[in-house]
Amino acid sequence: MENKMILKGFVHKYGSNVNTDEIIPARYLNTIDPAVLAKYCMEDIDKDFVKNVKKGDIIVADTNFGCGSSREHAPISIKAAGVSAIIAKSFARIFFRNSINIGLPILECPEAVDNIKSGDRLEIDLIKGEIKNLTKKETYKAQPFPEFMQKLIKAGGLLSYIKGGK
Repeated sequence: MENKMILKGFVHKYGSNVNTDEIIPARYLNTIDPAVLAKYCMEDIDKDFVKNVKKGDIIVADTNFGCGSSREHAPISIKAAGVSAIIAKSFARIFFRNSINIGLPILECPEAVDNIKSGDRLEIDLIKGEIKNLTKKETYKAQPFPEFMQKLIKAGGLLSYIKGGK
């Protein structure tokens, strides 16, 4: 069985104030189908993102990632595109909540953001809050996920957890 608490992937790095309209442009919000949303993820900020992202990859961004609207479309599109986690210095609060609700792990770690580059390969231990940069052989410490949030992530999100997902 796959361990959803250890994640590995390559980095796609962005700056500050990446807003929900850049993550999933408003012109595509006429659907909630994750597969359709994934096709347009990050389109207005990185037109090659969908071409380049691989299952398990990780987004790293500066401050205030996910600012903008309160719709869940943004984290849904990111997760559906194959991203396993997001690391940033800070997140917009509603984006943070929406991400956890859909089972997309997000970590705040300024030191990691400052030292990680696009293309680096990471390993994240969500239980320990440990981010290993396998490319640079460095380790950074983020806040570990509390047990109840680990259960939500393992289940694939709040709705799956409520329905008894494991």
